[in-house]
Order: sequence, then C-alpha cells, then structure tokens
Amino acid sequence: MHHRTAVAGLAAAVALSAFTIPATARADASDGDIQITEVVANGGKNIVLGTREVKKFTISVTAVDDSGIEVGDTFPTMWNRIIHRDDGLYEYYGLVMPDDIAGKCVNESFTTTTCTYKLEMDPRVDPGDNTTAGTWKVSAHSEANDGDYIDKDAAAKAKVLRNSKLKVNASPEPVKKNKAITVTGALTRANWKTFKYGGYTNQPVKLQYRKKGTGTYKTLKTVRTDSRGNLKTTTKATADGYYRYSFAGTYTTAAETAKGDYVDVR
Repeated sequence: MHHRTAVAGLAAAVALSAFTIPATARADASDGDIQITEVVANGGKNIVLGTREVKKFTISVTAVDDSGIEVGDTFPTMWNRIIHRDDGLYEYYGLVMPDDIAGKCVNESFTTTTCTYKLEMDPRVDPGDNTTAGTWKVSAHSEANDGDYIDKDAAAKAKVLRNSKLKVNASPEPVKKNKAITVTGALTRANWKTFKYGGYTNQPVKLQYRKKGTGTYKTLKTVRTDSRGNLKTTTKATADGYYRYSFAGTYTTAAETAKGDYVDVR
C-alpha cells in the first residue's frame, strides 16, 4: 500500500508492480474487442476510515472477450489524484493496490471472467491527509487469451470518507409532562493528519424523537453544531420516549446517528 509515490513517467509507473498499473499515467488504452463490463469497490458501499483501524475491502473486475480472459492478468488499483510535477515526476495520492495480485477469478462463461481482489486501507498511511476524503477512482486492466488488452482509467468510483461520531444526552430525567428538556450532544470526525477526532463545525443535525412503544423516530427540528462541534437545543417533553441526533453526512464525512437517550416523563 502506498499513499504517495513519485515516479518518472509511464515506464516507472509500470515498474511499481509486476503487472501494469492501469492508466495512472496515461489515458484509456485498448487493443481488440476485450471489454471491462463491471468494476465494484467494497460492494458498492462507502469506505469509511477512522484514525486507527485498518479497513479491509474488495474490488471485483468483470471482463469479456470472445477468446476468454487470461486469468492472472486482470488487475485493479484505486487512487485519489495524480499531480504532474515540474521535475517530470508523477506524484500519486492514495495509490492502493491489492495485497494478492493474483486475486480470485471465476469463469462465469467461456467469454466472461470476474476477478475479486482483497485490499486494505490504513488511515495512518493511505489517505495522506484530509484532502483525499471524497471520491476516489478505480482503474482496471485486463488481458484476453488472444492477446487483446484494455486499460480503463476511471472504470469505477468509490467514496472514501472520514468516520464520524455523534453523542446525545437529554435532561433532566425524569421530567414533568410538557416541561422543557435540554438535549445536548457533539459531532466529531476523524482527522487523518492528527489521527484524532475533532469537532465538525456548522453542520445541520436532526433532533429526533421516538415515543415509547413505537418503532419510528420523527424529526423535531434541525440544529447546527457550534465552532467546536457541540449541539444544544430544548424541546417539550410530552411522553416517555427516546431522543437522538442524526447526521446525514457530507461529501467527505460519513453519516452517523446517535443511540437514543430515554427520558421518563411523569
């Protein structure tokens, strides 16, 4: 795994692996009638990273050719961006490659093969910094038994997001019916530079309520976090129930919902 790698042009880019690293320093390329029909990262779900835990996931690549696909010559990579430096080097941010370059390939038919690869992302290595949160590109390379090949620069996209945490506390407990309660909380998110969680400021968060004995939360109002990520609002307590905050997430940060805090109304 690499989060930043500088190489001198295409030849050096290819030398980063025993297999061709597809399209990281060139445009899409192909020869023959081979096609990459589907590329899926992490089962189509967001890849969410905290500050310590290594995230394990898969990328699957499906390729089609009338002669069949050469098993072992299909290969994906995932990356955030490339910077072309003044000294002629390419600088790769977030270049992540499979640990096992062979992968696990299944022939769905004579012409169609799907290869699945295991990858890992370490929040202390691979993102590099917080600027890589958001959309990453998944490149793919495949070769056929008759020598046809294909490289796709952006065969798919994957979201790599900063993990978020959300706390809630409703008080006083117990409370008299129709009296006001104060609901406090805090929204924090992973920082890939400090490797700590910090307050997520000026974010809209929904205050939700579920009456005891029911299974559905209803939104009461939207509250914005302050300059430290804290939340505070008041609402009227009408019956026993649970209060929680719910954050929808952003382009860079994962959604999160706090566990409901029960309030006894008397």
